[in-house]
Amino acid sequence: MLIGEENVSRHAHPRIASIDDGVQAAGRVAIGAVVVAAAAWIAWEFLAALVWAAIIAIATWPLYNRLAAIGGKRSQVLAPLCFTLVMACFAIVPTMLLARQIAEGSGALLASLNTLGLNGIAAPPWLSRLPHAGQLLDQWWQENLSDPNALVVWLRRVNLESLATWAGSLGGALLRRVLELLTMLLALFIALRDGAWLALRFRALVRNLLGMPGENLLITFADAIRATANGTVAASLVKGGVFWLAFVITGVPHPLLFGATMTLFSIIPFGAWIILIASTASLLVVNDAPLASAGLGVFGSAVLLIIDHLIQPVLIGGAARLPFLLVLIGIIGGMRSLGLLGLFIGPAIMAALLTIGREWIRAGDN
Repeated sequence: MLIGEENVSRHAHPRIASIDDGVQAAGRVAIGAVVVAAAAWIAWEFLAALVWAAIIAIATWPLYNRLAAIGGKRSQVLAPLCFTLVMACFAIVPTMLLARQIAEGSGALLASLNTLGLNGIAAPPWLSRLPHAGQLLDQWWQENLSDPNALVVWLRRVNLESLATWAGSLGGALLRRVLELLTMLLALFIALRDGAWLALRFRALVRNLLGMPGENLLITFADAIRATANGTVAASLVKGGVFWLAFVITGVPHPLLFGATMTLFSIIPFGAWIILIASTASLLVVNDAPLASAGLGVFGSAVLLIIDHLIQPVLIGGAARLPFLLVLIGIIGGMRSLGLLGLFIGPAIMAALLTIGREWIRAGDN
């Protein structure tokens, strides 16, 4: 052996090993990225259902933990199963009640259509009393809707083929929603059953990759999602109670049904406005009460604007420790970009942005 060969080999070997380790690490990262991208591409149709399951699990985790602690070890499967079934009832039962109301009203609707074909649609008395355009609107109504022959001609203009195509696409969309709901419920059950294990492993992974700042960012993101869900539910309950009382006072038909529907639809973007328009229209057409309809419209619009743009952001921002402006931008921008999912993800992203900004400011001060 040559003099110094041992020293040369001792220093050369670790260098080659370090290069090999770097190449292997880069290869593992590349293969992992490809596998994750391929899995996301395959599961893209169900990605929204999986995200919804994660949001519901994060939002309800404290409540679920309290309920699961009552059952002890026996509740490892029973508790998540029961909790998942309860969440399913919140989605399925209102849909069934709405379908029942539609089915019960279908007979009256057919009878009304038969009457319209014989007698036409009578013009409401208040139409001619409208200022400026009242006489013109009443004349147009008499010529096109009050005359049975003109009404039949107008109805015949409906493209039956387009109607059949729309009905077929509606059935396909309904089947897709059912599959998404089942996927979401199954994912929710798994998230609740293995939530503690998943949270520990995910936090460890983030801590290893990004350190403590990354773990703090993950905690902030989860807290923001929970605060957004709680604030949205609280705002929906307030809307349902206020509007139920307004429906009772103004004489809206079926005020309890309209109030419950208002509570559920308030979670959907612009859903509360749809119920408000439907309730004011029922007052106008069914009860022939233009003043009550106008009053309900003005009052309801003010209530929705105040709750959506003042109360709800304050509820979310207070729980998530977010400024009012960031909450408002997160809610509105998130819904415009991601739809209903953006209502929960938008404020969470704003919270993550604020956390990153604070970490940078601390690093700059040091």
